[in-house]
Amino acid sequence: MGDFAAISDAYAISTPPKSIYTVNEDDSIVDCILVESGIILATGSVEQIHKFWGAYNPDVSLQVFQTPPGSIIVPGLADAHGHILQWGDKVRLPLESCVSIDDVLVKIKLYLLAHPDVLHDRTRWIVGIGWDQTKWPGREFPTADDLDREPLLRGRLVLLVRVDFHAYWVSNSILSKLTDLPDIVGGGIIVRHEDGKPTGVFVDTAMDLIENLRPAPTEVETFESFEVAMRDALRVGLTSIHDAASLPNEIAFFRRMADEGRLPIKIYVMGSSPSNDYCQIPRLLNYGPHKRLTVRSVKLFADGALGSWGAALIAPYVDKPDTRGLLRTPPETLRRLAEQSYEDGLQVNIHAIGDRANEIVLDIFEDILSKPGADVDMWRPRIEHAQTFQPSDLERIGRLGVYSQRMRAFQLRQSVCDNIDVSRRTSDMNYAESRLGPDRMRGAYAYQTLLQASPGKRLPLGSDFPVEGMNPLLGFYAAIARRSPEGTSPHGPGGWYPAEALTRTQALRGMTRDAAYACFTEDTRGQLAPGFAADFVEILDTKVLATVVDGQVAYGSL
Repeated sequence: MGDFAAISDAYAISTPPKSIYTVNEDDSIVDCILVESGIILATGSVEQIHKFWGAYNPDVSLQVFQTPPGSIIVPGLADAHGHILQWGDKVRLPLESCVSIDDVLVKIKLYLLAHPDVLHDRTRWIVGIGWDQTKWPGREFPTADDLDREPLLRGRLVLLVRVDFHAYWVSNSILSKLTDLPDIVGGGIIVRHEDGKPTGVFVDTAMDLIENLRPAPTEVETFESFEVAMRDALRVGLTSIHDAASLPNEIAFFRRMADEGRLPIKIYVMGSSPSNDYCQIPRLLNYGPHKRLTVRSVKLFADGALGSWGAALIAPYVDKPDTRGLLRTPPETLRRLAEQSYEDGLQVNIHAIGDRANEIVLDIFEDILSKPGADVDMWRPRIEHAQTFQPSDLERIGRLGVYSQRMRAFQLRQSVCDNIDVSRRTSDMNYAESRLGPDRMRGAYAYQTLLQASPGKRLPLGSDFPVEGMNPLLGFYAAIARRSPEGTSPHGPGGWYPAEALTRTQALRGMTRDAAYACFTEDTRGQLAPGFAADFVEILDTKVLATVVDGQVAYGSL
């Protein structure tokens, strides 16, 4: 990234009346904030700020930036669940716009013609990300033979990642490298033809069979992906990202970037193991010269994803009654990993989408929190996605929840928190009911229910980019409108299950103050209040004009 735009060490931001949303305990809206050395010193009216400054600096004039009419200032926006390097990977060959297999083939052909170095090197893997069969006629999984319909792809090593990163679609050239495939893969599926031969689609843990063949990214490729993600994050007002599942080599990369002062935003890392073995991760708190890297949590996986029929359900899928999904990690293994991480003082964040997976995770968290001396304020376990629940588990959240200060929406005895992917919720709405049926929808995508079940009334929000777009303003709209960006929903213009919509205030908290609580920084981030980091965003007509991190302009201008 380029150097930050240097501005005065002390300055004030003045806006049109009542246009700075502080998101403090009172959700105050003010006219002016005072910044010094990267910290918010005071908030209030312009007159109050000048009076405050003059009392301590009578001989020093104060630089004041005036924002344009109609603009607002909010705290720096946080994404409580994203995948930084994968965002940059996806930009190379994105497939989410494709509405048929033919579209995919055309997109890859155009990519090859635009990249002759890849076209002419038949040893290179062609990797694309974002296909989604639920957008296609028939909504069935593709096959390796489909790729051979494009002459340029015959004999090539092609790996296409499903939009949710829970399924791979590979070419016959890659299939030919796989020998002695197992009949059954625990926690995954090798999709097969009626004759038993693999079709070319591998779901969840079966993807590891492909990963074992795939060349590791080079340092240059990793840095390019990082640069793209940081550039795009700043453009949309993100000043903090919770990176949800960083492998050891990726943690090492982030650490190098922090050492070199090359992290333009705050990154909260959830360490992850490539297997079900316990993985020691470094504990880093406010690491690096800018203090922007923290590693103190682990990411575990209970099940797969709804779009690939991998979310673990109690009853069969309505549109695929021969399956109830899958558990990526056996419950006893998941319990062992969670307990060991807890004993090591690591926050535990578990991916759980289906109602069966969420039940298992809640049982594990409840048992751990019942241990003598368990302190949820010190631990703060999280359920990532928290997508589908039995009504009884939604009730259990509130019934078992007691806390003094808590985070996110799940409370068990003391507190468990969940993380909601707001953008995904509106992209799922076109097929979720066909998967789950109307009865299970009562316990699905329940933003408002989860929020109200939380004694702390906290619900951190995330996008799960690159599964969805990165722009938090689109996520904000999805949370409050329950409609697609085009304004549509299966239930009409009133939105999809509108009773579960969040208010504007609740959604803004979820992207600022609540997200800060989820990563243990509620005392320093997420609010524009005295003593907090001067991370903020200037927005005009849904366009980010400036993103400021630690008081310095990282994108745009004041």
